[in-house]
Amino acid sequence: MTGTSTAPELFTQAVQALKSLRPRPELQLAEVRPPQRLAPYAFALTAEALGPAEVQATGRLILLHDPEGQEAWAGVLRVVAYVRAELDAELADDPLLPSVGWSWLTDALAASGAAFTALGGTVTDTSSARFGDIAGPERTDDLELRASWTPTGELAPHGEAFLDLMASVVGLPPVGVALFEQRRGE
Repeated sequence: MTGTSTAPELFTQAVQALKSLRPRPELQLAEVRPPQRLAPYAFALTAEALGPAEVQATGRLILLHDPEGQEAWAGVLRVVAYVRAELDAELADDPLLPSVGWSWLTDALAASGAAFTALGGTVTDTSSARFGDIAGPERTDDLELRASWTPTGELAPHGEAFLDLMASVVGLPPVGVALFEQRRGE
């Protein structure tokens, strides 16, 4: 957490809300050093998720606070989310992938009841081919989602939305729903 021990109460409460998140077993959260120059106060969590088809994703959730506000934020707090996942080639070739990726975020925000304004971001899908002596698979396909928004209510729902986004990216079903595995030979 950047800033001094005399951080504003609003920021301190927001950080406590994010620290109190309880991710599902397939997700791991850890506190990491936040960016230093984006705002006077910042807090960051990193996340890792593993889905049922061995799909892996990493993410970062950053809380920024500028007591004087910033015009582009339309407020004094800003939430920044970054998610990256490796995809199989078939999914990566879907032309609707960026729209679907964005809907994972907006659906998660709506489902958690997160109140916000000034939402913006990008979804990028990339394919990379390796040649020659470079180790690794011949081809990799990735999805990156970068977004930020200004929370207008409690912070816990925003953290929950981020966890739901991570789960969606790796193909985890909603909590309480089991996946049926296809039986071999059928």
